[in-house]
Amino acid sequence: MSNRVEISGVNTSKLPKLSHKETIELIKKVQSGCDEAREAFLMGNMRLVLSVVQRFCGKKENADDIFQVGFIGLIKAMNNFNVAYDLRFSTYAVPMIIGEIRRFLRDNSAVRISRSIRDTAYQALQARQQIELATNCEASLEQIAAAIDVPYSRVVYAMDAIADPVSLFDPVYSDSDENVMIMDQISDPKNHETSWIKSVAIAEAMGALSERERQILLLRFYEGKTQVEVAREVGISQAQVSRLEKTAIRGLKDGVE
Repeated sequence: MSNRVEISGVNTSKLPKLSHKETIELIKKVQSGCDEAREAFLMGNMRLVLSVVQRFCGKKENADDIFQVGFIGLIKAMNNFNVAYDLRFSTYAVPMIIGEIRRFLRDNSAVRISRSIRDTAYQALQARQQIELATNCEASLEQIAAAIDVPYSRVVYAMDAIADPVSLFDPVYSDSDENVMIMDQISDPKNHETSWIKSVAIAEAMGALSERERQILLLRFYEGKTQVEVAREVGISQAQVSRLEKTAIRGLKDGVE
């Protein structure tokens, strides 16, 4: 059986591995301007990018796109790494690669989410993975909240925020004769067909009233003014306001019924 896995046109099974010593030597040559060392270094660290990309499996973005973005993070890490420090390159590079991928996912998300909420969600995901590895059981949101010292409600909100949006037209069941979509399985008791019809009827009935009748209804029932206040604003008597109000209400009832 072949272990060949290709991503962005690269056969990952044949990628070279670099020791810590080889990595440092190549970085020194790269930072001195050696193009051959640069190519060798990047090829030797593609496995590092791949290991990070695997953490983001399940996202709707193409894996090749995420890999290429992670590769940009690798290049930035290579250019900025200081060989004078006693530090493994992978320790320095992984956070930069992750940051680059997260920035890409955040900027290309269909729904904009604040940085703080997104950071909480990623902390929760990491905590869930650690808990499940340690216990070999599915982690509860209460356990995750306790692990990252964040209120339970905030964890729930953050996890919901990063969930991929779904379309009401996504199918949940399909056969040769029938497709059942998400919208077929949900309902809104406030906005059903009857309420839509009534809303349209009321709008049409309002349109049939005179301008003054509409003005009186708006002042009386939308702005909550008394007949005396309406009479003063419109410039007619209270008796006229009362008569026009009754006529307008009768017209609305006739239009709706």
